[in-house]
Amino acid sequence: MSEKTRWLLTLCLVQLFIMMVFINYSAVLPLLKEEWDMNNTMAGSILSVYQLGYIASGVILSILTDRLNTRNIFIASALWSASANLLFALYAHDYTSAMILRALTGIGMGGTYMPGIKLVAERFSPNERGRAIGIYVGSLMLGASLSLAVTGWLSSAFGWRGAFVACSLFVYAGAAISLLVFRGYRPTVHPKVQRSVAAETLGNRPALLMIMGYASHMWEMYGMRGWIAPFFTASLIAHGIAKGAASGWAATAAAVAIGIGAFSTALTGTISDRLGRTKTISIVMAASACCSFGFGWSINCHPAIAIAFGLVYGFLVSAESPVFSTGLTELVTPAYLGAAMGMQSLIGYTFAMVSPTLFGWALDVAQNWRLAGGFSVDWGIAFATAGLGGVAGPVFMYLLRQRPESEKMAGGRK
Repeated sequence: MSEKTRWLLTLCLVQLFIMMVFINYSAVLPLLKEEWDMNNTMAGSILSVYQLGYIASGVILSILTDRLNTRNIFIASALWSASANLLFALYAHDYTSAMILRALTGIGMGGTYMPGIKLVAERFSPNERGRAIGIYVGSLMLGASLSLAVTGWLSSAFGWRGAFVACSLFVYAGAAISLLVFRGYRPTVHPKVQRSVAAETLGNRPALLMIMGYASHMWEMYGMRGWIAPFFTASLIAHGIAKGAASGWAATAAAVAIGIGAFSTALTGTISDRLGRTKTISIVMAASACCSFGFGWSINCHPAIAIAFGLVYGFLVSAESPVFSTGLTELVTPAYLGAAMGMQSLIGYTFAMVSPTLFGWALDVAQNWRLAGGFSVDWGIAFATAGLGGVAGPVFMYLLRQRPESEKMAGGRK
């Protein structure tokens, strides 16, 4: 095993641990909804406010990686995230306190995810970058999966507060292990160029199209991620499973559906090195959009069918994540890569913030709607709101392929 591969796998382990607080709230959402007397819109807004915290820090911290040592930003952000989640476990007691503490937890994510992608991009050449970033993003998908699964398992035995404490301990461990990643680290110094930060981000039309495609992807993925565990819970309860047991099994099923994305991201990252960034994204997003428009209707089927459908959905909805980030590294000047990733975070996570709340609103509006024979439509309509992003993404990729700058990406205009 090469030194670069060992370094990448260590970074992946670190990020897997850090992700343990990422969507742990989703695992206990049905329980907290009842405990704090929240409707679906309120519950969804707590999902969304995590993204708001990420946006607040992600843009600033990503830009600062062009000027400050990424090591300090990464480790401090991980420690912040762990501590804020610990405060949630100890002090969250209603909707308002949950909103504040969950937003604070999201702030920590802004200094780990995108800076981590920048670290990988700096270490791997373009012809191997898609695969490397795909593996890195796969570790995030696996971490998100474990966040759901571990929280679901531990909450059944120790309550949700005990589960959240355990999640924080994992993040603290990840911060400690990251010292190995940064051993001997020296920030890459890129020559400055005359263009401004704004020109390299908002004024860079190809990069902006890639960012808008990423935002469409985030809309779809975060609508799905935030609500798939509650969906499985509702499906199991509808077939006679008690609420407590249903929440535990649903968290496990959702964890598998999200965790399978760890395989698809590595696969599509490698494929995009050969097939091309925009073509890979378009094919995968078209398939995931079909899942978004169809998955919610499986609430009327046996839970086994819904879970099987969810595995396919989970494989596809995450698959193109690394391809967007890899493509962006090929469309901006290296000296402004951190700034471009900050803009990607701002726009992408703004979409990710809105999507779960709109999903919850749609679920509230349609909750009593029925077709002939008692056929439920609420979840079908709600998941269709996520599918809007899956439809928009290929449109932005088509526009990008028409630009001569797309030749700079692996695979050219393919």
